[in-house]
Amino acid sequence: MQVTQVNQQSSSSPNVSQWKENWRIYMRIIKLLRPHWTQAVGTVLCIALATGFSLMVPWLLQWVVDVGIRSGRWQDLLWIALAILGTSALRGLFSYGQGYLSQAISSLVAYDLRNMLYDHVQNLSFSFHDDSETGQLMSRMTADIEAVRNFYPMGLMRAVVAIATFVSVTVLLLRLDVYLALITLVSVPIMLLLSVQVVKRLRPLWLSVQNGVGDLSTIMQESLSGVRVVKSFAREEYEIEKYGKKNQELRELNMSAMRLSAWNQPLLVLSLNVVTVLVLWVGGIAVINRTLSLGTLVAVTNYILLLGAPVRTFGFMINWWVRGLSGGTRIFSVLDTPSEITSAPGAKVLEKVAGHVRYEHVSFAYGNGVEVLHDISIDAEPGQTIAILGPTGSGKSSFLHLLPRFYDTKDGRVLVDGSDIRDVTLPSLRRNIGLVLQDVFLFNATIRENIAYGVIGATEEQIVDAAKAARIHDFILALPDGYDTWVGERGVTLSGGQKQRVAIARTLLLDPGILVLDDSTSSVDMETEYLIQQALEEVMRGRTTFVVASRLRTIKNADQILVLERGRIVERGTHATLLKGNGPYARLYDLQLREQEEFEAQMLETQPDQMQTEVLQ
Repeated sequence: MQVTQVNQQSSSSPNVSQWKENWRIYMRIIKLLRPHWTQAVGTVLCIALATGFSLMVPWLLQWVVDVGIRSGRWQDLLWIALAILGTSALRGLFSYGQGYLSQAISSLVAYDLRNMLYDHVQNLSFSFHDDSETGQLMSRMTADIEAVRNFYPMGLMRAVVAIATFVSVTVLLLRLDVYLALITLVSVPIMLLLSVQVVKRLRPLWLSVQNGVGDLSTIMQESLSGVRVVKSFAREEYEIEKYGKKNQELRELNMSAMRLSAWNQPLLVLSLNVVTVLVLWVGGIAVINRTLSLGTLVAVTNYILLLGAPVRTFGFMINWWVRGLSGGTRIFSVLDTPSEITSAPGAKVLEKVAGHVRYEHVSFAYGNGVEVLHDISIDAEPGQTIAILGPTGSGKSSFLHLLPRFYDTKDGRVLVDGSDIRDVTLPSLRRNIGLVLQDVFLFNATIRENIAYGVIGATEEQIVDAAKAARIHDFILALPDGYDTWVGERGVTLSGGQKQRVAIARTLLLDPGILVLDDSTSSVDMETEYLIQQALEEVMRGRTTFVVASRLRTIKNADQILVLERGRIVERGTHATLLKGNGPYARLYDLQLREQEEFEAQMLETQPDQMQTEVLQ
């Protein structure tokens, strides 16, 4: 017996907590109306007036049957007919106001939600984006917000109409005839029971549908972004099949939800129709027995018919309540995610930096994973160039990502000009650090807009100077539209080297005190690299520069070379001293760099005049 009671309590507890969670989500959705309370009050007022005028018609019909027809005066009937037309017209007017205002509110809330969600996603840390799928975020910005938007006119306001109608009709029925009112109210618990059962089954279905929309968006986004890979491997049929399979799963989920919603509505209407028949039967007998007036019966049946409109839309309304709940759950799951990287309270603004950078016993891990950096300590004086070498997975990029505080250290600290980067504001820190990442990203805009992206109000002269320094100016002028040339999505119309130089120009325009170059010349040919290096050598002068290096020219000129292996600095020094040490750097040099040095020496021997001219330029 005790075991049974425990099982019942444990089974009911999740249901209670689930209902509480659902209620909390609904309250948050409704609270979004606060900035638009005047429109919300106007909508409720229109609902009240429209409902009030609709309730007057059965009362007028009762008077016509019980008084007007018996009196035999056609003038009374004319006035009542005009009154019915007037109340119907006013009801239509306020119903229009209700429909317009509810749609207006939903659009305003959707506008607010889009801004809130986009602003929040922009401010979330790298760790959130590492674990998130772009398609799921896009689905929250579109399908889920649309579900919440439709909740207001199709769910919330219709519920207010239904409640106002039910309460008003119940009061009027009780005043007209208690017995007929009680017969009518028999349908209420039946409809509530049906609705509760439908909601319990619909919520997980619609949540699965909206998750499915996100998965489908992810597949589409990946396929379109990687269309060159798809076509180069002739995998179009595979992508079509993968998309079609997920689309079919989504269709089945949609159909299941619609079948359940469609089944609920006729049951609700049937229950009300059964009540209507019972009322006509019982009321008809009462009229025959002269215990009830015919006008009263007419009024009662008309009031029951008024209940038909909200009941017929009840299933549809429940559908939007559940969809709004599912959409709200997914939206708030993002809005409730705090950013792991924020400016500390009272953080100071980092002014123009000299560029003194120190890592003090820094260790780092992504999330709760294994450490990728172990006890890293360096001291980079202003103006020095720090080259970082190591095999793939040694922690080079992770090392650089800590400096602009894309992630926080697990242990130790990073200092810029003596200030812990956690004690300065994020915008001021990142304004002083120029990054050229390994994966170059250009926006679908003009070359001018891409170069000027980091500096608001950059002049044409500044943009051109940055392009010249990045050795991309001549190429841009050769284009038909020059600096107004659109680069396409992710810079698809430019080569790898051209994108790199546009990205470098974008960084140079920022004029940072610290440069971070994450293998920025690894994907270009020797000639392009030479042009980039010419630009970088001039720009790096006077700036502290961290560069993940894979080319000999950068390494030879570095003030410090750090060799990483499995997240540890296993060797440090200059090119000459490390070669003499015959350690990990010497082995990397033999594997990766000796051929470059021999190639450059050969070029100097065979084309000394040309190389000398390029150097002078």
